[in-house]
Amino acid sequence: MKNLKITIIQPDIIWEDPQANLEKYSKWLEDIEGTDVIIFPEMFTTGFSMHPEKLKESMDGISVKWMQHVAAEKAAAIAGSLIIIDGGKIFNRALWVFPNGEISIYDKRHLYSMGQEHLHYTAGTKKEIVNYKGWKLCPQICYDLRFPVFARNIEDYDVIFYMANWPSPRHHVWKNLLVSRAIENQAYCFGINRVGTDGMGLSYNGDSVFVSPKGIAEFMGENESIQTFSLSYNELHLFRKKFPLLNDRDQFLLQ
Repeated sequence: MKNLKITIIQPDIIWEDPQANLEKYSKWLEDIEGTDVIIFPEMFTTGFSMHPEKLKESMDGISVKWMQHVAAEKAAAIAGSLIIIDGGKIFNRALWVFPNGEISIYDKRHLYSMGQEHLHYTAGTKKEIVNYKGWKLCPQICYDLRFPVFARNIEDYDVIFYMANWPSPRHHVWKNLLVSRAIENQAYCFGINRVGTDGMGLSYNGDSVFVSPKGIAEFMGENESIQTFSLSYNELHLFRKKFPLLNDRDQFLLQ
């Protein structure tokens, strides 16, 4: 199995302005070549907004079409979460867009009630595992990070990633929980965060991260940045074979 190259985008998101953000990202992506996956943060075209009525897009909206265009142009999968209306309900929805334009979706299950997200969005009901180039990947969104039972690796996924707008005051939680998710699930783990200050005055100091299954973390710092990481399928599965902790995992059904 070939290595998988994943490119992380850590931006200062322009508040509630999808068109401006898409133009910005288009320029950033001009020089990216040879990667397999490009991942953006949570609500990467708007910031973490509680104004979904004015910002919502359908599944054939401008941002989704942009993701499909970029995926085809770069011959790479594109992932990120958007404010999506579907069936009359509004979701904080993660999209995984394949190079051929097909889309897998994951709707954020754990809505941040302290920020009133549950009053504006509909919670998702199920986990999503994406199969891509022989790898199994599990997309999650921000607050999901605090709920390890939902993330438990019962599907033998290889990579779990969290698209987030994770604010600075809880920065130490971000760093510790992402390392924990990698170790306990014996999988590569990514956290994709933003930087800057949003329209509600919340600050973000980034530190998007790549964590190995052994818990070794590479953080990206506090500035806008793009970084590509190479994941070894053989190293992951050799580690699991030598230290087969997943064989002893608990069996359960999530209601």
